[in-house]
Amino acid sequence: MTIVTASHIPVLINPIMQALGGLQGKVVVDATFGAGGYSNRFLQAGAKHVVAFDRDPNVVPIAEKLAAKYPGQFLFFAGCFSEVDGLLSQANIDHVDVLAADLGVSSMQLDQADRGFSFMRDGPLDMRMGAQGLSAADLVNQLDEGDLANLIFQFGEERASRRIASAIVARRQEQAFSRTAELAGLVEQVVRSRPGHHGATRTFQALRIAVNREFDELAQLLVRSQHVLVSGGQLCVVAFHSLEDRMVKTFFKASAGEAGQASRYQPAPSVIPGSFEKFSKAIKADDEEVAMNMRARSAVLRMGTRTQHPPVVAATSEMDALRGRWRIAA
Repeated sequence: MTIVTASHIPVLINPIMQALGGLQGKVVVDATFGAGGYSNRFLQAGAKHVVAFDRDPNVVPIAEKLAAKYPGQFLFFAGCFSEVDGLLSQANIDHVDVLAADLGVSSMQLDQADRGFSFMRDGPLDMRMGAQGLSAADLVNQLDEGDLANLIFQFGEERASRRIASAIVARRQEQAFSRTAELAGLVEQVVRSRPGHHGATRTFQALRIAVNREFDELAQLLVRSQHVLVSGGQLCVVAFHSLEDRMVKTFFKASAGEAGQASRYQPAPSVIPGSFEKFSKAIKADDEEVAMNMRARSAVLRMGTRTQHPPVVAATSEMDALRGRWRIAA
Protein backbone atom coordinates (compact mmCIF):
# COMPACT_ATOMS: atom_id res chain seq x y z
CA MET A 1 0.00 0.00 0.00
CA THR A 2 1.27 3.47 -0.90
CA ILE A 3 0.76 6.31 1.53
CA VAL A 4 0.54 9.87 0.20
CA THR A 5 3.49 12.00 1.16
CA ALA A 6 4.43 15.63 0.95
CA SER A 7 6.26 14.84 -2.30
CA HIS A 8 3.01 13.98 -4.08
CA ILE A 9 2.31 16.75 -6.55
CA PRO A 10 -1.10 16.85 -8.29
CA VAL A 11 -0.65 17.62 -11.98
CA LEU A 12 -1.76 21.05 -13.29
CA ILE A 13 -3.43 21.90 -9.98
CA ASN A 14 -2.27 25.54 -10.06
CA PRO A 15 -3.92 26.45 -13.39
CA ILE A 16 -7.04 24.60 -12.23
CA MET A 17 -7.22 26.58 -9.00
CA GLN A 18 -6.56 29.85 -10.83
CA ALA A 19 -9.36 29.16 -13.30
CA LEU A 20 -11.84 28.12 -10.62
CA GLY A 21 -11.26 31.15 -8.44
CA GLY A 22 -12.56 30.83 -4.89
CA LEU A 23 -14.13 27.55 -3.75
CA GLN A 24 -15.74 28.88 -0.58
CA GLY A 25 -19.18 27.33 -0.14
CA LYS A 26 -18.87 25.17 -3.27
CA VAL A 27 -19.41 21.44 -3.77
CA VAL A 28 -16.54 19.80 -5.65
CA VAL A 29 -16.31 16.29 -7.10
CA ASP A 30 -12.85 14.72 -7.37
CA ALA A 31 -13.63 11.88 -9.78
CA THR A 32 -10.15 10.36 -9.56
CA PHE A 33 -9.04 10.49 -5.93
CA GLY A 34 -5.75 8.55 -6.24
CA ALA A 35 -3.26 9.86 -3.68
CA GLY A 36 -5.64 12.66 -2.71
CA GLY A 37 -3.71 15.60 -4.13
CA TYR A 38 -6.65 17.31 -5.81
CA SER A 39 -9.04 16.70 -2.91
CA ASN A 40 -6.51 18.11 -0.46
CA ARG A 41 -6.13 21.34 -2.42
CA PHE A 42 -9.89 21.75 -2.86
CA LEU A 43 -10.41 21.32 0.88
CA GLN A 44 -7.59 23.73 1.73
CA ALA A 45 -9.25 26.27 -0.58
CA GLY A 46 -12.40 26.16 1.55
CA ALA A 47 -14.77 23.96 -0.48
CA LYS A 48 -17.98 23.27 1.42
CA HIS A 49 -17.91 19.61 0.43
CA VAL A 50 -15.47 17.50 -1.57
CA VAL A 51 -16.87 14.19 -2.80
CA ALA A 52 -14.22 11.83 -4.13
CA PHE A 53 -14.42 8.55 -6.05
CA ASP A 54 -11.92 5.85 -6.88
CA ARG A 55 -12.22 2.19 -7.79
CA ASP A 56 -8.75 1.33 -6.44
CA PRO A 57 -9.14 -0.29 -2.99
CA ASN A 58 -5.56 0.66 -2.09
CA VAL A 59 -6.50 4.34 -1.78
CA VAL A 60 -9.07 3.75 0.98
CA PRO A 61 -6.60 4.33 3.88
CA ILE A 62 -5.57 7.64 2.31
CA ALA A 63 -9.22 8.67 1.98
CA GLU A 64 -9.92 7.68 5.58
CA LYS A 65 -7.11 9.93 6.82
CA LEU A 66 -8.46 12.86 4.83
CA ALA A 67 -11.99 12.22 6.09
CA ALA A 68 -10.69 12.26 9.69
CA LYS A 69 -8.94 15.58 9.01
CA TYR A 70 -12.04 17.13 7.41
CA PRO A 71 -15.02 15.46 9.13
CA GLY A 72 -18.32 16.11 7.37
CA GLN A 73 -16.52 18.09 4.68
CA PHE A 74 -14.84 15.25 2.78
CA LEU A 75 -16.73 12.19 1.54
CA PHE A 76 -15.23 9.20 -0.26
CA PHE A 77 -16.99 6.48 -2.24
CA ALA A 78 -15.41 3.39 -3.74
CA GLY A 79 -16.55 3.13 -7.35
CA CYS A 80 -16.02 4.07 -10.97
CA PHE A 81 -16.47 7.69 -12.03
CA SER A 82 -18.87 6.58 -14.77
CA GLU A 83 -21.30 6.04 -11.87
CA VAL A 84 -21.01 9.67 -10.78
CA ASP A 85 -24.73 10.36 -10.60
CA GLY A 86 -25.45 7.23 -8.55
CA LEU A 87 -22.55 7.85 -6.18
CA LEU A 88 -23.67 11.44 -5.63
CA SER A 89 -27.15 10.17 -4.87
CA GLN A 90 -25.65 7.96 -2.13
CA ALA A 91 -24.04 11.08 -0.69
CA ASN A 92 -27.34 13.00 -0.89
CA ILE A 93 -25.61 15.57 -3.09
CA ASP A 94 -27.75 17.17 -5.80
CA HIS A 95 -25.69 20.31 -6.42
CA VAL A 96 -22.18 20.13 -7.94
CA ASP A 97 -20.18 23.27 -8.75
CA VAL A 98 -16.95 21.64 -9.95
CA LEU A 99 -16.16 18.21 -11.37
CA ALA A 100 -12.47 17.41 -11.81
CA ALA A 101 -10.84 14.30 -13.28
CA ASP A 102 -7.15 13.41 -13.60
CA LEU A 103 -7.22 10.54 -16.08
CA GLY A 104 -5.11 7.45 -16.60
CA VAL A 105 -2.90 5.45 -14.29
CA SER A 106 -1.59 7.10 -11.13
CA SER A 107 2.06 7.42 -10.19
CA MET A 108 1.59 5.25 -7.14
CA GLN A 109 0.00 2.50 -9.24
CA LEU A 110 2.99 2.56 -11.58
CA ASP A 111 5.36 2.42 -8.61
CA GLN A 112 3.78 -0.76 -7.22
CA ALA A 113 5.27 -3.70 -9.12
CA ASP A 114 2.61 -6.10 -7.86
CA ARG A 115 -0.10 -4.12 -9.67
CA GLY A 116 1.42 -5.02 -13.04
CA PHE A 117 1.12 -1.59 -14.69
CA SER A 118 4.78 -0.92 -15.39
CA PHE A 119 7.07 -2.48 -17.98
CA MET A 120 9.98 -1.14 -15.93
CA ARG A 121 9.19 -3.28 -12.87
CA ASP A 122 8.58 -7.03 -12.99
CA GLY A 123 5.32 -8.14 -11.44
CA PRO A 124 2.12 -10.06 -12.13
CA LEU A 125 0.63 -9.12 -15.52
CA ASP A 126 -2.52 -7.64 -13.97
CA MET A 127 -3.17 -3.90 -14.63
CA ARG A 128 -6.59 -3.84 -12.95
CA MET A 129 -7.33 -0.56 -11.18
CA GLY A 130 -10.09 -2.30 -9.23
CA ALA A 131 -10.35 -5.79 -7.84
CA GLN A 132 -12.62 -7.32 -10.47
CA GLY A 133 -12.69 -8.17 -14.15
CA LEU A 134 -10.23 -9.61 -16.64
CA SER A 135 -6.53 -8.97 -16.15
CA ALA A 136 -3.98 -8.06 -18.80
CA ALA A 137 -2.73 -11.66 -18.67
CA ASP A 138 -6.24 -12.86 -19.51
CA LEU A 139 -6.36 -10.66 -22.61
CA VAL A 140 -2.85 -11.52 -23.77
CA ASN A 141 -3.39 -15.24 -23.32
CA GLN A 142 -6.97 -15.53 -24.59
CA LEU A 143 -7.66 -13.01 -27.38
CA ASP A 144 -7.22 -14.25 -30.92
CA GLU A 145 -4.45 -12.66 -32.94
CA GLY A 146 -6.67 -10.30 -34.94
CA ASP A 147 -8.52 -8.95 -31.89
CA LEU A 148 -5.26 -8.52 -30.00
CA ALA A 149 -3.69 -6.61 -32.90
CA ASN A 150 -6.74 -4.34 -33.18
CA LEU A 151 -6.69 -3.65 -29.43
CA ILE A 152 -3.02 -2.66 -29.48
CA PHE A 153 -3.52 -0.48 -32.56
CA GLN A 154 -6.73 1.26 -31.48
CA PHE A 155 -5.88 1.90 -27.84
CA GLY A 156 -2.09 2.18 -28.13
CA GLU A 157 -1.77 3.74 -31.58
CA GLU A 158 0.99 1.19 -32.15
CA ARG A 159 1.88 0.81 -35.82
CA ALA A 160 3.59 -2.54 -35.20
CA SER A 161 0.47 -4.00 -33.59
CA ARG A 162 0.13 -6.93 -36.01
CA ARG A 163 3.75 -7.99 -35.60
CA ILE A 164 3.43 -7.69 -31.82
CA ALA A 165 0.22 -9.76 -31.75
CA SER A 166 1.81 -12.42 -33.94
CA ALA A 167 4.82 -12.66 -31.64
CA ILE A 168 2.58 -12.88 -28.56
CA VAL A 169 0.47 -15.69 -30.01
CA ALA A 170 3.56 -17.65 -31.05
CA ARG A 171 5.10 -17.29 -27.58
CA ARG A 172 1.95 -18.18 -25.62
CA GLN A 173 1.63 -21.48 -27.48
CA GLU A 174 4.76 -22.54 -25.64
CA GLN A 175 4.02 -20.85 -22.31
CA ALA A 176 1.30 -18.50 -21.12
CA PHE A 177 2.26 -14.97 -20.09
CA SER A 178 2.07 -14.23 -16.36
CA ARG A 179 4.70 -11.52 -15.71
CA THR A 180 5.17 -7.97 -16.97
CA ALA A 181 8.85 -8.60 -17.72
CA GLU A 182 7.96 -11.50 -20.02
CA LEU A 183 5.63 -9.36 -22.12
CA ALA A 184 7.84 -6.27 -22.10
CA GLY A 185 10.85 -8.30 -23.20
CA LEU A 186 8.97 -9.91 -26.07
CA VAL A 187 7.49 -6.63 -27.32
CA GLU A 188 10.90 -4.97 -27.16
CA GLN A 189 12.20 -7.62 -29.56
CA VAL A 190 9.60 -6.39 -32.08
CA VAL A 191 9.72 -2.65 -31.30
CA ARG A 192 13.18 -1.55 -30.27
CA SER A 193 13.44 0.94 -27.44
CA ARG A 194 15.03 4.31 -28.08
CA PRO A 195 16.21 7.02 -25.71
CA GLY A 196 13.20 8.24 -23.72
CA HIS A 197 10.79 5.66 -25.12
CA HIS A 198 10.53 1.97 -24.23
CA GLY A 199 9.35 -0.29 -27.04
CA ALA A 200 6.55 -1.73 -24.90
CA THR A 201 5.05 1.63 -23.90
CA ARG A 202 2.15 1.65 -26.35
CA THR A 203 1.33 -2.04 -25.90
CA PHE A 204 1.14 -1.70 -22.12
CA GLN A 205 -0.96 1.45 -22.51
CA ALA A 206 -3.41 -0.35 -24.80
CA LEU A 207 -3.79 -3.33 -22.47
CA ARG A 208 -4.31 -1.10 -19.43
CA ILE A 209 -6.99 0.92 -21.22
CA ALA A 210 -8.78 -2.25 -22.34
CA VAL A 211 -8.58 -3.97 -18.95
CA ASN A 212 -10.08 -0.97 -17.16
CA ARG A 213 -12.44 0.10 -19.96
CA GLU A 214 -10.98 3.57 -19.56
CA PHE A 215 -12.42 5.14 -22.70
CA ASP A 216 -15.90 3.81 -22.01
CA GLU A 217 -15.61 5.16 -18.47
CA LEU A 218 -14.49 8.56 -19.77
CA ALA A 219 -17.28 8.75 -22.36
CA GLN A 220 -19.87 8.07 -19.67
CA LEU A 221 -18.35 10.59 -17.26
CA LEU A 222 -18.39 13.34 -19.88
CA VAL A 223 -22.00 12.67 -20.82
CA ARG A 224 -23.15 12.47 -17.20
CA SER A 225 -21.31 15.65 -16.25
CA GLN A 226 -24.08 17.50 -18.09
CA HIS A 227 -26.59 16.08 -15.61
CA VAL A 228 -24.75 16.66 -12.33
CA LEU A 229 -23.19 20.11 -12.80
CA VAL A 230 -25.28 23.17 -12.01
CA SER A 231 -25.50 26.14 -14.37
CA GLY A 232 -22.15 27.90 -14.15
CA GLY A 233 -20.49 24.72 -12.88
CA GLN A 234 -17.11 23.79 -14.29
CA LEU A 235 -15.77 20.55 -15.73
CA CYS A 236 -11.97 20.14 -15.53
CA VAL A 237 -10.32 17.16 -17.24
CA VAL A 238 -6.59 16.38 -17.33
CA ALA A 239 -5.58 13.88 -20.02
CA PHE A 240 -2.20 12.28 -20.58
CA HIS A 241 -2.28 11.04 -24.15
CA SER A 242 -3.77 12.08 -27.45
CA LEU A 243 -6.73 9.68 -27.52
CA GLU A 244 -8.06 10.84 -24.15
CA ASP A 245 -7.51 14.48 -25.01
CA ARG A 246 -9.21 14.07 -28.39
CA MET A 247 -12.25 12.57 -26.71
CA VAL A 248 -12.51 15.46 -24.25
CA LYS A 249 -11.96 18.06 -26.96
CA THR A 250 -14.62 16.61 -29.28
CA PHE A 251 -17.06 16.26 -26.39
CA PHE A 252 -16.79 19.95 -25.57
CA LYS A 253 -17.24 20.79 -29.24
CA ALA A 254 -20.34 18.58 -29.53
CA SER A 255 -21.77 19.92 -26.28
CA ALA A 256 -21.61 23.44 -27.69
CA GLY A 257 -24.63 22.41 -29.77
CA GLU A 258 -23.29 23.29 -33.20
CA ALA A 259 -24.53 20.91 -35.89
CA GLY A 260 -21.75 21.81 -38.30
CA GLN A 261 -20.05 24.69 -40.05
CA ALA A 262 -21.41 26.89 -42.78
CA SER A 263 -19.71 27.34 -46.14
CA ARG A 264 -20.23 29.46 -49.22
CA TYR A 265 -22.11 26.55 -50.79
CA GLN A 266 -24.55 25.78 -48.00
CA PRO A 267 -26.47 27.82 -45.45
CA ALA A 268 -25.45 28.15 -41.85
CA PRO A 269 -26.26 25.00 -39.87
CA SER A 270 -28.95 24.84 -37.25
CA VAL A 271 -27.69 25.59 -33.79
CA ILE A 272 -29.17 24.23 -30.56
CA PRO A 273 -28.42 25.70 -27.14
CA GLY A 274 -25.24 24.10 -25.87
CA SER A 275 -24.78 22.37 -22.53
CA PHE A 276 -21.23 23.75 -22.14
CA GLU A 277 -19.55 27.00 -23.12
CA LYS A 278 -16.41 29.06 -22.47
CA PHE A 279 -14.07 26.20 -23.27
CA SER A 280 -10.44 26.67 -22.45
CA LYS A 281 -7.78 25.97 -25.01
CA ALA A 282 -5.45 23.13 -24.16
CA ILE A 283 -3.50 24.11 -21.04
CA LYS A 284 -0.11 22.47 -20.49
CA ALA A 285 2.36 22.49 -17.64
CA ASP A 286 4.98 25.20 -17.68
CA ASP A 287 8.71 24.49 -17.48
CA GLU A 288 8.77 25.00 -13.73
CA GLU A 289 6.09 22.35 -13.10
CA VAL A 290 7.70 19.86 -15.49
CA ALA A 291 11.02 20.31 -13.70
CA MET A 292 9.31 19.43 -10.40
CA ASN A 293 7.11 16.65 -11.78
CA MET A 294 8.09 14.88 -15.01
CA ARG A 295 4.63 13.26 -15.26
CA ALA A 296 3.25 16.72 -16.03
CA ARG A 297 5.08 17.00 -19.35
CA SER A 298 2.40 15.05 -21.26
CA ALA A 299 -0.60 16.41 -19.35
CA VAL A 300 -3.28 18.49 -21.09
CA LEU A 301 -6.02 20.32 -19.19
CA ARG A 302 -9.33 21.29 -20.79
CA MET A 303 -12.16 23.08 -18.99
CA GLY A 304 -15.72 24.05 -19.82
CA THR A 305 -18.56 25.87 -18.09
CA ARG A 306 -22.03 24.33 -17.79
CA THR A 307 -24.85 26.40 -19.24
CA GLN A 308 -28.47 26.55 -18.11
CA HIS A 309 -29.60 24.50 -21.12
CA PRO A 310 -30.55 20.80 -21.09
CA PRO A 311 -27.92 18.13 -21.90
CA VAL A 312 -26.97 18.10 -25.57
CA VAL A 313 -24.77 15.01 -25.89
CA ALA A 314 -26.32 11.59 -25.31
CA ALA A 315 -24.67 8.32 -24.38
CA THR A 316 -22.60 6.85 -27.19
CA SER A 317 -20.35 3.86 -27.80
CA GLU A 318 -16.72 3.84 -26.74
CA MET A 319 -15.43 3.64 -30.32
CA ASP A 320 -17.75 6.39 -31.57
CA ALA A 321 -16.58 8.63 -28.75
CA LEU A 322 -12.96 7.88 -29.65
CA ARG A 323 -13.66 8.98 -33.22
CA GLY A 324 -15.44 12.13 -32.08
CA ARG A 325 -18.86 10.86 -33.15
CA TRP A 326 -20.89 12.02 -30.18
CA ARG A 327 -24.63 11.42 -30.42
CA ILE A 328 -26.68 14.58 -30.08
CA ALA A 329 -29.73 14.23 -27.84
CA ALA A 330 -33.09 14.64 -29.56
